Amino acid sequence: QVQLVESGGGLVQAGGSLRLSCAASGRTFSSYTMGWFRQAPGKEREFVAAIVRLSAATYYTDSVKGRFTISRDNAKNTVYLQMNSLKPEDTAVYYCAAGLTSIPRLRSAYDTWGQGTQVTVSA
Repeated sequence: QVQLVESGGGLVQAGGSLRLSCAASGRTFSSYTMGWFRQAPGKEREFVAAIVRLSAATYYTDSVKGRFTISRDNAKNTVYLQMNSLKPEDTAVYYCAAGLTSIPRLRSAYDTWGQGTQVTVSA
């Protein structure tokens, strides 16, 4: 099983960019589908993006398509979320998740989670 540590969050103005990183321990990183979820205050944790194991196919929620890009570097055991054209509604705690799943949008399909990193976008 992997362990996950996110980094890269912070405060940015609307229209700005951030890159989140999620470093994974373990030798089987490439076997996992990796996802990013986010949770805003008072709201449910929601799917943002995922990159599927083996095929490396990517999936995004509609609200971030064209602005966010998920990628992975299996040699570095790291998954990234490049976030451009940030909006105040992107403000949330962002969580990295790992799972042996082919259903990347489903929160319950992931069994390992990071501690989260705060992203705040000011207007």
